[in-house]
Amino acid sequence: MGRHPGRIGFTARLREDLTAAKLRDPAARSKAEIAVLYSGLHAIWSYRLAHALWTRGLRFPARALSQVTRWLTGVEIHPGAVIGRRFFIDHGMGVVVGETAEVGDDVMLYHGVTLGGQTRDAGKRHPTLGDGVAVGAGAKILGPVVIGAGTVIGANAVVTRDAPEDSVLVGVPAKPRRRVVGEDSRAALAAPEYYI
Repeated sequence: MGRHPGRIGFTARLREDLTAAKLRDPAARSKAEIAVLYSGLHAIWSYRLAHALWTRGLRFPARALSQVTRWLTGVEIHPGAVIGRRFFIDHGMGVVVGETAEVGDDVMLYHGVTLGGQTRDAGKRHPTLGDGVAVGAGAKILGPVVIGAGTVIGANAVVTRDAPEDSVLVGVPAKPRRRVVGEDSRAALAAPEYYI
């Protein structure tokens, strides 16, 4: 983590994002439908442009684009956040990603997820999500916590502590347990014991 996402061309990045969305959403019928109708994907594409502006020192235009995107999609991703490849937001509305958040590759968030801070102090104040993390609807991950790769966070969980790789976090406050070998992230998020 803390790395800049892998460098690939603009068109290749668009195709990769579309493919990731199609793989993760069983309701998706075509890439054309996804490109036109998925607000979570629109927010990600806008974030990528805003982040490019942010890293070039164009902070006001980056924040302005971020705010316009929030109005249009209901998703607020700070342009200073570092987000990896094949990131997918399903349903999108109400997602917030803070300035110092770091998100690995192949991460999936459902609606209402917050990657937020707990302090106004400068420095790292938002979560770090490892590769392959899946976060259920309404979950709140707060502070500079580190969530290990392959972890699943259940709907409405409130996470304020670090979690090891391949764990499942449920409850308020969330408590981890090890994932069952071969347990699918989508299946884990749909299991009744992960609802709150």
